[in-house]
Amino acid sequence: MENIRILVPLDFSELSTSALHSARQMARLFEGTITPFHSYLPLSEVDGGPYMFGGMGSTAIDDYEEIETALHSRLSELGEENVDPSLLTKPLISIGNPAQAIVEEAKDFDMIVMSTHGRTGFSRFFLGSVAEKVLRMSHLPVLIVNEDREVTNLNRILLTTDFSDHSKAAFPYAKEIALKANAKLELINIFAYDPEHDSNPDKSKIELRNQRLKILAKEELHELDDLISTNVIVSTDTPHEAILNYNSADPYDLVVMSTVGRTGIDYLMMGSTTANVVRHVKSPVLSINPKQEAETE
Repeated sequence: MENIRILVPLDFSELSTSALHSARQMARLFEGTITPFHSYLPLSEVDGGPYMFGGMGSTAIDDYEEIETALHSRLSELGEENVDPSLLTKPLISIGNPAQAIVEEAKDFDMIVMSTHGRTGFSRFFLGSVAEKVLRMSHLPVLIVNEDREVTNLNRILLTTDFSDHSKAAFPYAKEIALKANAKLELINIFAYDPEHDSNPDKSKIELRNQRLKILAKEELHELDDLISTNVIVSTDTPHEAILNYNSADPYDLVVMSTVGRTGIDYLMMGSTTANVVRHVKSPVLSINPKQEAETE
């Protein structure tokens, strides 16, 4: 991921600047560049009125050229206020549905960094399900952050697997970040059991799972040497609850997950492990969509 090109969609909310802060860290790590981006619909979907600028007071503009001039200026200001100017490229502007516009524009980039919701409320991206649609549609890695979970120091990375080929699609990204940041990476698998049917988990099965996880780490992540560790989490919770609980006491600096797991269920399906982790985990999440990667090969 050297010379990584990062697209940062912004909705001009204070919350969305969290994405710029996290993109800055990734760009520094991989000698990359950051491009602020905004997609807009000129007419209000509610009343058909002129375009209202979020984060720009009550300014209303109904001239396309004026809109794009003002947007370009504001994107440049936000970038320079939050990122070293040497990392910035010229802002991009598009007309149309935000999620589709982001995915289309991102074809020339290597990563998308977006913010969702935080302690002060919701950005327009989250309310419109834009971030979740981008996660589903984009073939790129998507880093999801908010004001409570920005990427700062990358010392500890959590990588999850259910042993499926889909989940292994996230391994190269986690490995490269860990190597570049000299970060410790923990590879975990959830061993869930139902106490109503099994009063105690089968220790032999847990040991086999541990051995399998160590073999997987050796095969896929051997370059990390002493930086890699493995752990089978034995839990009566659902997989996403087990991951959230494991991360809650001492949150990792980054969680890396595939959006599709062993069952082949898409990220946005109700009950999806990745969907629930992304929505509730206390750490930034780098989400990899293996289905989209396969379609673009």
